[in-house]
Parts: sequence; structure tokens; C-alpha cells
Amino acid sequence: MATKNQRETGRPAPRLYLLTPPVDDAAAFATALEQALAAADIAAVLLRLAPGDEAERISGIELLASLCARTGTALVLDGHADLVGRCAADGAHLTGIHAIEGGLERLKPRHIAGAGGLTTRHDAMLAAEGGADYVLFGEPDLNGQRPSLTAIEDRISWWAEVFEPPCVGYAAAFDEVTALARAGADFVAIADFVWNDARGAAAAVADAAERLKQTEIAK
Repeated sequence: MATKNQRETGRPAPRLYLLTPPVDDAAAFATALEQALAAADIAAVLLRLAPGDEAERISGIELLASLCARTGTALVLDGHADLVGRCAADGAHLTGIHAIEGGLERLKPRHIAGAGGLTTRHDAMLAAEGGADYVLFGEPDLNGQRPSLTAIEDRISWWAEVFEPPCVGYAAAFDEVTALARAGADFVAIADFVWNDARGAAAAVADAAERLKQTEIAK
């Protein structure tokens, strides 16, 4: 696996990675997503699907993928690697080393394969060596627990210093957007705090984007 000191120093400005709430009605969610996409530069959307009928899921994915395509935003499914080849999704996010090892072969080389649920540095390295397109650090586990912000920053800084594949830092609040970008995240994931913002998701996304911009200016 290539290391960062084997390429040119410096990196592109970090970008946002928008995680949706669990979506069970894509048509009802489409307006909110379209507004969020128009509010700022978003590199990718991670679509979290609620349980439901497979045909309805595929139809919903197609609808939301078409919205993302208008802004050049990748649509990645949270899991469901088996659906990627049957719809317009650009890839899947795989959680846990076993899911990653099983899903990489299905997705690569045509589709994006993201890796999360990486509880150890060793697992993160295995995911990258297996061909994951990015690694995600700091997301909550199934019990809603996550590492401390300091621990997440340390993991991102280690990765950014040494390894080539991009890393995503999961921000649980606006202040973390800035902190994770400064730690070296290539992408900053924003999720529930954006969708729950009293100003609306579009305003919250614009706020997060401005914080990324200010991080770059401060460098």
C-alpha cells in the first residue's frame, strides 16, 4: 500500500460526505436532499435505507441517484453491496472487517467500496490493502457509542500522515467538522446533527461547508 510520502506533499481541500437519515420513502425525502445538495459542495451521499421491499428500495435509489448525478455527487449505499449492480448507485459502504472482505470483491473495480467499523488500526490497514476506496473513522457503533474526539483525531492524523487512500472523519457536531479537517481528514461526514438542525438541513450543510472553508483559510 502506498504511503503519503511516496506522492506529492499537500492534499486537496477536504470535502463533505453527507449521510442521510434512514430513508423509507425516497420521494418524500427527495426535496430535502435536493436542497442540501444545492447548499454546498458535497462529494458523496451515503444513503441509509430503512427496511422495506426490495423493488421499492431500488426505485428509491434510482430517484435519489438521479438527484446526486445532477451535482456530480456520488451516491453510496450503506451496506447492500448486492444492490449496487442492479441500480444507479455508485458503490457501497461496508461496515466491519468481515463485511469489507466479503464485499470488496463484489464491488471492485467498477464501484466505490468504502470501509467503516474499523475498531483497530490493523483492520483499517487490511481494508486499504484489500482495495477499499476510503476508510471512515469515528462513526457510532450499533449501540450509539463512539471514540472520544481526541481518539478520532489521533487516528485520522496517523492515517493522513502515512497512508494513501483517503480517510473520512465522522463529525457528530459542527465543532467537530473543523477539528477533523484540521486533523487531516480528506472528507468530513455529517449526519444526524444536520438533519435535526432547526434551521433546516440546507442551512446546516452550508454552515458545515463554511467551517471547512475557514479551516483551509486558517492554514
